[in-house]
Amino acid sequence: MQELLQVADAVAREKSIDREIVIAAMEEAIQKAGRSKYGYDHDIRAQIDRKTGEIELFRYREVVEEFTPDAPELEARQILLKAAKKIKTDTAIGEFIVDKLPPLDFGRIAAQTAKQVIFQKVRDAERDRQFEEYKERAGEIVSGVVKRVEYGNVTVDLGRGEGYLRRQDALPREHFKNGDRIRAYIHEVRREQRGPQIFLSRVHPEFLACLFRQEVPEIYDGVIEIKAVARDPGSRAKIAVLSRDSSIDPVGACVGMRGSRVQAVVGELQGEKIDIIPWTNDVATFVVNALAPAEVTKVVLDGDTHRLDVVVPDEQLSLAIGRRGQNVRLATQLSGWNIDIMTEAEETERRQNEFKTRSALFIAGLDVDEVIAHLLVVEGFTSIEDVVETSVDELARIQGFDSDVAAELKNRASTYLDAKKVEFDKKCIELGIATELSNLKGLSQEMVLALADKGVKTLDDLGDLAGDELREIVGESTLTESQANNVIMAARASWFPEETQAASA
Repeated sequence: MQELLQVADAVAREKSIDREIVIAAMEEAIQKAGRSKYGYDHDIRAQIDRKTGEIELFRYREVVEEFTPDAPELEARQILLKAAKKIKTDTAIGEFIVDKLPPLDFGRIAAQTAKQVIFQKVRDAERDRQFEEYKERAGEIVSGVVKRVEYGNVTVDLGRGEGYLRRQDALPREHFKNGDRIRAYIHEVRREQRGPQIFLSRVHPEFLACLFRQEVPEIYDGVIEIKAVARDPGSRAKIAVLSRDSSIDPVGACVGMRGSRVQAVVGELQGEKIDIIPWTNDVATFVVNALAPAEVTKVVLDGDTHRLDVVVPDEQLSLAIGRRGQNVRLATQLSGWNIDIMTEAEETERRQNEFKTRSALFIAGLDVDEVIAHLLVVEGFTSIEDVVETSVDELARIQGFDSDVAAELKNRASTYLDAKKVEFDKKCIELGIATELSNLKGLSQEMVLALADKGVKTLDDLGDLAGDELREIVGESTLTESQANNVIMAARASWFPEETQAASA
């Protein structure tokens, strides 16, 4: 019987699975053959000696007080206590009477059945091994040989598994044929009925980062860190790098001697142009670097809306935006900020329009002349609420103002806002807007009225919206995506009163 153990060892080595799994599969196959001989209702179990390879077959019967009347199929697996005591005097209910059966003489059908069971178990074990192995390797680059190409989808032989490179995960205008060697990034491993599915990608931003880790020793060693990657696959990419050693230039290290390192990456990506940008925590400086090769004359940062207004000379506009908006789009992805590009003339015109709009607001709301309105705008006041929230002493420090003027402005601003609140409350009653909605933190009066115009008049109505729908109704410039989501969650808080109370406690 040593031949049986030799077969188990050979299969375990060939399939790279545990020997015990193969022997257990053999035992299950023998059990199935035994049940086909003695009856499928019987509890037949096989045991293979791990040292000698000897096969033993047993029948197990559970000791019971009486047979279950509504489950006659269990009688073959049970034995009454009275009969069991004749075999083993000290037996008890719940124990098993074990009968040794004669060795099986495998017929052709039984042998075929056993073979199928062993193959299936070994295949399942091999799939489990593949899944566990490649699940741990998700996020790495692997190399393989193209095995099959169907409608642009590529099956890759990875040696100990198969990977799948879908058409949308390959670079544009990239074509493969059988036998081609390919490198790709493992971005997902899924366990499915037909086995582990290893999905590869050559367009994922991390593929570019991994290629640089392979080509640049300083990145591999952790001296240089890749902070962000943005790609337009097959066309252009931007990568931001930071050096933890002040004596090492991160951009120069990534470029390499005469561009050797970056060219190796470009060659793998079918000529994709790569801009290497030094990382800095100063957002304005970083965005200026990210928009290279365009020259930037001015950057205006708005932290509340997470937006940057970038001003460039007229002749640099097309370069800053890039072909089909590619340059500014990649800079936006890299920085995580919304970037608006404008020329110096456009920025001047917009600034003048904002100046006129804000001045008109103060003239109408505070009943002041143009001089005072202009002074408030120049000092950075954008709304009448700003005047109310500013102390009299601070207002009096504005050139041309004194304490009397400051107090009068603050009083007029409060009167204006009170009248506006009365008018708003009146409209809420007329339109049937719920008080909870009109008082919800994060929404201005104008936003509440805009929502009511679209039929959103209660917290439940607001909770049914998605963040992008809310921004579309009230104006995308008035709320950031994060702010909109916070407002939606605040509206939905009433749906989960228990969780809300627990969180506050």
